[in-house]
Amino acid sequence: MKRLIPILIFLALTGIGYSQNDQPSKGAIITWQKSTFDFGDINQGDKVNHTFKFTNTGNLPLVITNVEVTCGCTTPKGWGRDAIAPGSQGEITVAFDSSGKFGKQNKVITVISNSTGTTNQVMITANVLEKKLSN
Repeated sequence: MKRLIPILIFLALTGIGYSQNDQPSKGAIITWQKSTFDFGDINQGDKVNHTFKFTNTGNLPLVITNVEVTCGCTTPKGWGRDAIAPGSQGEITVAFDSSGKFGKQNKVITVISNSTGTTNQVMITANVLEKKLSN
């Protein structure tokens, strides 16, 4: 009997955990079409940009309040200020200025929103080649 009680408690707690996971999540969820982009080799001083596309796969409107970058060389150029309905798409354009940079660059862009998902960051990479001096 002493062994049966812990087993019954374990089974009861396991059942409670599974029943909570069966409930659909509520809220907005950002689902990126592609969360990373590699510019490949670019020359020092080049200014490039990329547009990240996403879908709100949640069941509530998605509101993006800010887009944060890690340095001044990366700039969020635009995103919709209006709420994005469930099932609708949106995009965020990010610019990268390679002036003063050299070698492999990894830049993380953080999207501040009401998303309940864990994919609130995208990343751009580039290999900045040294600027060649003209004769």
